[in-house]
Amino acid sequence: MAWLYVLLAAVVEIFWVIGLRYSDSTLEWIGTVVAIIISFYAIIKACEKLPAGTVYAVFTGSGAAAIVIIDFVMFHAEFTMMKVLFIAIIITGVIGIKMTTGEKETAEGGE
Repeated sequence: MAWLYVLLAAVVEIFWVIGLRYSDSTLEWIGTVVAIIISFYAIIKACEKLPAGTVYAVFTGSGAAAIVIIDFVMFHAEFTMMKVLFIAIIITGVIGIKMTTGEKETAEGGE
């Protein structure tokens, strides 16, 4: 369940980062702020079961890679093979962290 919170946070991060760049109206800014709150709430919930450093690394890495890809596809950002290579490195790192990190084990009576 903790990894689902990380995934939710990363997906919502895409919306609030785009909102920070393109919001023009009050309603769009309110949506951006709500997305930030949801994203950080999901991070906090994930940190209850996973190491904070792992959560943050996966959250920022996957979100950054997704945002760059969306910039290429939707906003026609400059596309270079070097950018693709570095996105691939980020994604490889995120997958590696996910594969090598388990949930925290809680002892009976708390940690």
